[in-house]
Amino acid sequence: MEVVARTRGGEVRGVRGDGVAVFRGIPYAAPPVGPDRFAPPRPPDRREGVRDATAFGPTAPRPPYPEAIARLLVERSVPGDDFLNLNVWSPDPGAAGLPVMVWIHGGAFSNGSGSEPVYEASSFARDGVVAVSFNYRLGVQGFGLFPDAPANLGLLDQIAALEWVRDNIGGFGGDPDNITVFGESAGAMSVCALLSTPRARGLFRRAVAQSGAGNTVVDARDAATVTRVLAERLGVEPTAAGLAGVPVDRLLAEQDRISREIRGAPDAGVWGERIAGGAMPLPYAPVVDGGLLERRPVEAIAAGAGHDVDLMIGTTTDEYRLFLAPTGLLPFITEEHLSAHLARVGLDPGAARVYATSCQSDDPGDVFAAVVTDQVFRIPAYRVAEARAEASANTFGYEFAWRTPRLGGILGACHALEVPFVFQTFEAGAALTGPDAPRPLGAAMHDAWVRFAATGDPGWARWTPRTRHIMRFNHPGPAVVEDPGSATRLLWEKADL
Repeated sequence: MEVVARTRGGEVRGVRGDGVAVFRGIPYAAPPVGPDRFAPPRPPDRREGVRDATAFGPTAPRPPYPEAIARLLVERSVPGDDFLNLNVWSPDPGAAGLPVMVWIHGGAFSNGSGSEPVYEASSFARDGVVAVSFNYRLGVQGFGLFPDAPANLGLLDQIAALEWVRDNIGGFGGDPDNITVFGESAGAMSVCALLSTPRARGLFRRAVAQSGAGNTVVDARDAATVTRVLAERLGVEPTAAGLAGVPVDRLLAEQDRISREIRGAPDAGVWGERIAGGAMPLPYAPVVDGGLLERRPVEAIAAGAGHDVDLMIGTTTDEYRLFLAPTGLLPFITEEHLSAHLARVGLDPGAARVYATSCQSDDPGDVFAAVVTDQVFRIPAYRVAEARAEASANTFGYEFAWRTPRLGGILGACHALEVPFVFQTFEAGAALTGPDAPRPLGAAMHDAWVRFAATGDPGWARWTPRTRHIMRFNHPGPAVVEDPGSATRLLWEKADL
């Protein structure tokens, strides 16, 4: 059944079924091609008549995931230039004042889209929420640094999408004064970046950061280095004008080659310690450019940015296992590798025993995965929570602890595993969850996210530096716990993490 909604750019036609009206592929900005390829997003051209919004629009150009990850995280690819588009799920476009949730997809700032099957948001609409997902520019086209173009075009796209939601969501039954932005991985890092920049102030009332925090940004010097090397290999000047003439396929291939080179380096090598020396380097990510991002988001948040926005932030228990188990790397991590990494992060060899007790395994690969999970995901999330100690708005913490049986159980409660639970999209997420994921756990998480968006209270005690209460989601039942454990505290005390 067709349904029509009104936007400032004209009417759009979606479809209604099972109590949900869905509108797909609505442009929120003009196609970023030609002279707009490395330009800030501009409003889409207004068109006459009713725009068809029954099919997903084009997705942003991106390389494929590595094969081992692609088997677990399914991407939808739709060719076309008009990829700055969004999707809306509404219980009733004729309603008014419904809470709004806007999803920012993950994918390491190089992959993903707002139309992935696992992000199908009908469950939110059925529970009285107007849900939105969108695409943004990825890789060097979204996060390259050039002397002749604005930095952080991908973040500017996100802000443009949120501005579109503010201006148009009333036509879908939503309340523009009650918007929750939520995202996972790179999407959660984006949430924290948006919390930290004045450009996004007032565009959302609440925020949820799933498995990403406020420390993952790129130094401007390092972003310039990546751009320079990319341009040299493509035989053009390291400018937006120089790269503008490079075919997209060729640009993506070289971009991906550089990403794999940096992530696969056994040491910092020619790239330098800041670019390739981290446990999870992201060559294309938000840049501290002195403009949109004046400093690392966690530092801006500590100085008061976003303190009027309610925040829910958390991780999965075994985040880093997604990047070790499917690739077959886990059993090849030796005691020597573990000892070297502990020394690198400032821990003595005795820390391995504490972590072994915490993760109930003395296998060096298991201990390494637990340490890097804390280093890259859990402690950065706690740092953001700490940075909001004086905030007027509330902060809530959570952890997703259910372990998937996939790959013989070695994935654990890995990165991205909670997403199909939050969205109630178990069939779409079955490659990661398996066919028998516990539905009651998904219902508990989904209900908490909806309650938070509607009221600002997910249903458990807020996080404070003194209590450190978090909700641990596991089967057969969630439970409030006080975190962190003794192992995590070893790293938390390190000032540079």
